[in-house]
Amino acid sequence: MERGLRKVRVGRVVSDKMDKTVVVAITTLVRHPFYQRTIRRTKKVKAHDAENDCRIGDKVRIMETRPLSKEKRWRVVEIIERGKYFEDVLPVDREG
Repeated sequence: MERGLRKVRVGRVVSDKMDKTVVVAITTLVRHPFYQRTIRRTKKVKAHDAENDCRIGDKVRIMETRPLSKEKRWRVVEIIERGKYFEDVLPVDREG
């Protein structure tokens, strides 16, 4: 499959607990066939993060790729914007 024909999606990282893997939530808007109301649909996919650089809340662009594991068929192409979730902050030393 040529790189120009691969699917590209944008989503938010919802989990980064696995090594070199992130879970990305892709949100799309679809119109209900009968009620004609716009509905928000969310799909979660696992994506390969080679450098372990993504964190929860990051907005990322992912691209379809060959199967890398049982459920992983996407890879992170770029981090569009950093999330506001900081887990790496040092804990506050409280005396008391």
